[in-house]
Amino acid sequence: MLRIITDSASDLPREYIMAHKLHVIPTPVVIDEEDYFDGKTIQTKEFYDILDDTKRDVRTYHINPAMFEEAFLPYAKAGDSVIYICFSTGIAGTFNAANLAKANVLEEYPDFDLAIIDSKSASAGFGLLVSKLVTMLENGASKETLIEAAEYFISHIHHVFTVHTLAYLIKGGRLSKFKGTIAETLDMKPVLTVDKEGSLQVLKTVRGRKKSMKALIDYAKSNGYDFSSQTLAVCHGEDEDALHFLLDLVDAELKPKDKFVSIVGCAIGAHTGRGIVGLCFLDAPADKYSRYL
Repeated sequence: MLRIITDSASDLPREYIMAHKLHVIPTPVVIDEEDYFDGKTIQTKEFYDILDDTKRDVRTYHINPAMFEEAFLPYAKAGDSVIYICFSTGIAGTFNAANLAKANVLEEYPDFDLAIIDSKSASAGFGLLVSKLVTMLENGASKETLIEAAEYFISHIHHVFTVHTLAYLIKGGRLSKFKGTIAETLDMKPVLTVDKEGSLQVLKTVRGRKKSMKALIDYAKSNGYDFSSQTLAVCHGEDEDALHFLLDLVDAELKPKDKFVSIVGCAIGAHTGRGIVGLCFLDAPADKYSRYL
C-alpha cells in the first residue's frame, strides 16, 4: 500500500488529520526541561498559554533518528511504500535525521520503499503541500506522479507572515537584541518570507500591526496566481483577532476559491510567539495535476 506521512510542523488541523487518517510524526518541545510532543501530549492552546509566561523555559529540537525509526518500522514490516514529506531543511535538521533513520531501517528491511521529500516549507505552506498530495493519492495518483507533483508545488509555494512581538525572534537569534529592541519600541513589525531554499528571510518592516497584515495581502497580490482558482492557506498562533482581521482582508481583496485555516504549532510557534499570522499560496496553476485534484 502507498502511504503519505508527514510531521507536525505542517500544522494540519486535527480534523483534517483524523478525516484522512494521516500519520503525523510529532515534533518535540521541551518545557521546563520536560519533553512534550506537538499535537500528541500538548495542544496549541496549552502551549501558547505556557509560552506567554516569560518565566517558563520553552525550546524545541527536531525529530531525531530514533523517533523516525520508530515511525518508519511498522511500514517497513508491512511492506508498504511510503512518501515522507518533512519540515524544511532551511529551518531544522529533520531531513538529515530522517535519512539516517532510513539507512538504519534498510539494513533490516532492504526492500523498504521510502521516499523522503524536503518540503522547503513550514506551517500552512507545508500543510498546503501535504493536503494537495493527500488528495492526489486518494484520487489514484502513482508514487512517481506524487513525487513529481511535490517538486512542482514546492517550487511554486509562497509563504509570507508577520509577528506581533519581536521578543521570540530576538531570543532565537534571528534578530539582534539591539536592533530588535529599537524596532519593538517603534512598533515595527517584520514581514517575513520562506525563500526557495526553505530559510526564513525578512522582506521588510512596517510600523503597526494592521499595516503588517495588509503587507501580507500586498505581497500575495504581487506574487500569487489567480486566487479565484486556488485554495489559500491562512495560519495564526492562537490569535483569533488577527485571524479574523486577515480573513476579512483576504475575502475582500484576494477572493480565493477556498481557504485552508491552521493554527501554528510548537515547532514554529516557539520561535515566533502567539501573534504570528501568515498566508501561503501558489504562484502558478496546477493544471497538469488537475485530474487528481
